[in-house]
Amino acid sequence: MLSRRHSLRTMTTENLFFLALGSLLLISSIIDLLWTTLWANGGAGPLSTRLTTGAWRGLRTLGGGQTRLLNLAGPIILTLMLTMWVALIWGGWTFIFAGGENALTDTRDTGPISWAERTYFVAYSLFTMGNGDFTPTDGIWQIATSLTTASGMLFVTMGVSYVLSVLGAVVDKRSFASTVTGIGTRSEAFVRDGWNGEDLSELDLPLDTLASDVGRLAKQHKAYPILHYYHSNEEDDASALAVAIFDEALTMLRFGVPEDHRPNTPLLNTARSSTQAYLQTLHSMGIQPADETPPPPDLDCLREAGVPTVSDEEFAQALDELSERRRKLLGAVTADAWYWPSENNE
Repeated sequence: MLSRRHSLRTMTTENLFFLALGSLLLISSIIDLLWTTLWANGGAGPLSTRLTTGAWRGLRTLGGGQTRLLNLAGPIILTLMLTMWVALIWGGWTFIFAGGENALTDTRDTGPISWAERTYFVAYSLFTMGNGDFTPTDGIWQIATSLTTASGMLFVTMGVSYVLSVLGAVVDKRSFASTVTGIGTRSEAFVRDGWNGEDLSELDLPLDTLASDVGRLAKQHKAYPILHYYHSNEEDDASALAVAIFDEALTMLRFGVPEDHRPNTPLLNTARSSTQAYLQTLHSMGIQPADETPPPPDLDCLREAGVPTVSDEEFAQALDELSERRRKLLGAVTADAWYWPSENNE
């Protein structure tokens, strides 16, 4: 009699453990899924953030800086994220059904339900493949089965929507990069080519367009932090490099050129604000400012083209005040496995 009571008590404790573990896995996965896919300003969920950061670092170490492998990082990390959500939801429901003494009934055999059979039952319920050889017992386990199917539909719908949104944002970021590098692969070239002999008003339209593009890019990176890991093996499509070129060009226009020869001031300020918004998304992904400040833009390149400039001393003083901003730019470029644009890149 005592042995039977002890066995029942042990069984009950074990069932409660499985119920608690399954609930924890399920709640964690759903919170992370909703956080990542629906909260536009929240970035990725805590589980997804750790997974993506660790996977990126591992791929960088494994690839040894090879851009071909890093070019696959985005798709690989996105696949790992989707797999993690499926595994957690699948495992969570499996443990929950293991927490019931008689949660499932075998329609062909009266023996006990094995772990493999519970996993199989949760799979065809989760992925809505219809009933198989096992059925839930009446009551709460029927409701649990319905919720299993509902969570599967939720995952499929949100997962597909998230993938489509991310891929659309990847196209946008590479389009922005190609626009910037099409104007100039160095900030000096970007500014110099806008000189019409009298002022830099030729840059008004590009600044307006690019300010809007980089502002949208900042919002997309905030909503989909995984975008930081979509590396391009082509320099012309590297958005981190393009943002650095664009912001350095804005710095030259704002602090290196006299006011009478600058582009439209409101456009210039809007563009600088947009790039600042982009830089603010870096911290959430663990991308830190570089330890050193990147080389300063070369005003002599502008002077050779006839563009009026301020003195080197005045420009150097302005760059000193922008040191933190420029180190963030270098940190973003380095984190994306690229190099700072220099004379050899033009």
